[in-house]
Amino acid sequence: MSPLVSFPDAVAVVATYLHEQLAGRGENVPVGTRVPSPRPARFVRLERIGGTRLDRVTDRPRIDVHCWADSEEAAADLAGVVRALLFAMPGWRGAVAYDVAEVGGPNTLPDPESDQPRVVFAVEVSLRGARLSP
Repeated sequence: MSPLVSFPDAVAVVATYLHEQLAGRGENVPVGTRVPSPRPARFVRLERIGGTRLDRVTDRPRIDVHCWADSEEAAADLAGVVRALLFAMPGWRGAVAYDVAEVGGPNTLPDPESDQPRVVFAVEVSLRGARLSP
């Protein structure tokens, strides 16, 4: 029988990484899975929208990244920083994430409810699983 392998919560891993990296750059930007309430001028929302397990030890989730700001230029700037940080993620904290591939480049997509400027893009992140104890 093959060993049981569990994968980390991809969105939690990416959110923790982005929050830590943005804070290290002096950027106080909320990163999470929901629109914060009250809504700040800038924030990042992550959503797993699929992806597949590639092999016994590799999960490759697809994650939508939504970057909101108070202008289109500021949203594009935030998306540019977040995108660059994500490409630098492999090897962070013991190589849990060891590859990031862009599967949908940045595009402007204003929020239909608030009309707040937003830039979105999508990545796939290869995550290494861990063997479950018997």
